[in-house]
Amino acid sequence: MTVHIGPLTEEHAGEVMTVQRAAYLQEARRYGAWDLPPLVETLDGIRAHLADGTPALGAFAGARLVGSVRSRVDGERMEVARLAVAPDVQGGGVGRRLLRAISESAPAAVNVVWLFTGAESDDNIRFYESAGFVRVSEHLDAVGIRCVTLEQEVV
Repeated sequence: MTVHIGPLTEEHAGEVMTVQRAAYLQEARRYGAWDLPPLVETLDGIRAHLADGTPALGAFAGARLVGSVRSRVDGERMEVARLAVAPDVQGGGVGRRLLRAISESAPAAVNVVWLFTGAESDDNIRFYESAGFVRVSEHLDAVGIRCVTLEQEVV
């Protein structure tokens, strides 16, 4: 499958919501938490985030959005947020391409890119570590799930 990475705009909000919800269902099952933030985020919330000017990218197979990733910038740090790949294309390198592209799109002032994932999400942790991210801490998220924070220096 040929996939190209490109910017997301407010007009993509519905497609982003669809891919995001499909992708995060596995995590919800793993943790028994159906109120994970990516699953309850509203269309208006996604639209607002896509309009705020921070890097947001999509993976497109033709006209179909098959993956998305957004970010939040805070000074010298950028959070990789809501990395999601449609379940039927997972394992084909789309997530890795999105992760690399969002890191490369960090504003010049950013020197650390970070993210978090569930501490029991071994596949996710291996994926992020294989992409050069390093575990730096653990915390409980808003719904009480133990999470691992990983970081990577921007080069």
